[in-house]
Amino acid sequence: MRLTDLLHPHLDGITSVVDATDGGLRLEPYLHLPPGIELRRHEQPVGEGELVLLSYGPQSALHGDEADCRAVLERMRPGGRGLIVFGHPGPELPYHRLLDSLVAHNCQVLRAAALDYAHLHAGAVFACTDELLPPHDWFGRPVPAEGLATALRIAGEYVLADLVSRSLRARLLDLEDTAEETARALDAVRQDGLADRLAAAVREKEQLSSALRRARGRVGVLEARVAMLEGSTSLRVGKALVTAARSPKRGAVRLPGELYGMWRQRKGKGRKRPAEAVVRPQSAVARPQTAREPDLPADDRLHLTHRALSVGPRDRLVITGVLTDRAAEDFAADAVVSRVLPHDGHVLLERTDPDAFVVQLSACAGPDGPWSLTGTALAPDLDRRLAELVGQARASGRPAVLWRDGPAACAPGLAQLAWDAVIDADAGVRLSRLDPVADGRERLREAFAQDSTRVRLARLARLVGAPDPLDRRRVAVLAAPGDRADVARLVAQALGQLHRPAEVVVPDPKELDELTAAGVAVHTGPPTAPWIADWSDLSEDRPDTLLLDLMCAQEYSGADAVGHTPAADDYAFVPVLRPLLVRRSLLMAGAPPDTWSREGYRLFAVRGKEPS
Repeated sequence: MRLTDLLHPHLDGITSVVDATDGGLRLEPYLHLPPGIELRRHEQPVGEGELVLLSYGPQSALHGDEADCRAVLERMRPGGRGLIVFGHPGPELPYHRLLDSLVAHNCQVLRAAALDYAHLHAGAVFACTDELLPPHDWFGRPVPAEGLATALRIAGEYVLADLVSRSLRARLLDLEDTAEETARALDAVRQDGLADRLAAAVREKEQLSSALRRARGRVGVLEARVAMLEGSTSLRVGKALVTAARSPKRGAVRLPGELYGMWRQRKGKGRKRPAEAVVRPQSAVARPQTAREPDLPADDRLHLTHRALSVGPRDRLVITGVLTDRAAEDFAADAVVSRVLPHDGHVLLERTDPDAFVVQLSACAGPDGPWSLTGTALAPDLDRRLAELVGQARASGRPAVLWRDGPAACAPGLAQLAWDAVIDADAGVRLSRLDPVADGRERLREAFAQDSTRVRLARLARLVGAPDPLDRRRVAVLAAPGDRADVARLVAQALGQLHRPAEVVVPDPKELDELTAAGVAVHTGPPTAPWIADWSDLSEDRPDTLLLDLMCAQEYSGADAVGHTPAADDYAFVPVLRPLLVRRSLLMAGAPPDTWSREGYRLFAVRGKEPS
């Protein structure tokens, strides 16, 4: 809830709002007071027609402290109202510290609600009164009750709410204890897994060192044999005969001289003293004796042939694993996907350097596919190969994730492997596989928010610490508010969107603190989000589903720009439209919108109004 939603229903009869907050908190940009209500500061009593603002939170320099709030409550007079905002999270709200002071100064709390800000988590509206006032519902409307009925209602709601809250608090404590135990168990498992990976790495290093020593010894023997063969008389005689045969005219004349020279060299070698060094072959003599060439181990591993190379930061999730055809196709829209086969899994896992090694249960338990029957004890070779791949992934520091999109009984052997994480969900649905006419707009919105493949991959990315695919849904709003009314309208429209924008780009970021507190970045300069919505005309009415429907249409179509057409085309590619959502790279190119289609960009139209 926004602060205006909590405050404005209680402004009837109010002519001035008194800001009594201390510290660094500035509430004026959050209020958006209607005309005729003045915001001011004073230290006089607060009475009829006035509403005072207080704040209390864990950071006294920002929110103020308990003593400041009590000092303001002493200034309350009958007819005065107040709004207190809390910096404490809801479960940690210390309302009991102020409740006695509220009662002592005849202040009744009329309404309390949670706030959707980073440093303000709750707020409460109270009034100083000489008689019991009727409470307010969630929408800020007084509940019709008077006198004894109001007291009975408040007393009954207090008892019943306390009953529910006690059970919820007990449940919360149990969950916190369970979470702590699980965290300790996971830490122990991670430590054990780290030790296992370290031991496996040491064993692999020893095996490689032993293989390297054997290879070097073998190379030395082969070099000695080659040197001996190159210096043998038989090889030299054979070379001379082959040369003479290739060129009989010249070779036949030179052959007797060469053979005689070989005989003289052999005879001279026999008369050498034993202490003299043996003449080395010419290839060995040519090597410098001062600089020894390094011994390079032979690499007999298979290498993959990469057809493309990209150098840059990794901004997409990289998955290598055992996947079905459909899951691999759907995942490839938002991630880099490599499917392993039983014969190339080790090499592919090593060369692709994935963020996670993912094994989909339906790819193992299905009736066909290269990994069919894995985990069912009917294909022991496949079970062994998959266990080796899981061990290799964990030894290399890559999480091994089981995507359990079916009953575990279909492949019970998979549960015996050492997984770093398990995802119990289906692979989701790509929006392009839905039918907007048959499934309806609500189904598209539901799939976009909860059931889409991108949402499933975002869950995997959070588990393994990879780039979040949902970052591709970030929207930047371009606006230029002129006055306070435009600022209030911009804040209301931005925070009211079901698909809230990630950033708002304006010429002057003043008076937009509420957007920043709600988690929306406000800045000047070029936008950074992948998608841009132009809200230059703030007088236009924008429904809360606008950005949601535009992003649903974009993800369904893969278009570069989405908007409306005069003919009210719905879910159709068109040559020209009024752009409402544009890819940032397209907008930064500076080309006029009427030329986008001719330049190869895809334009997708959605209906401007909701169907009746």
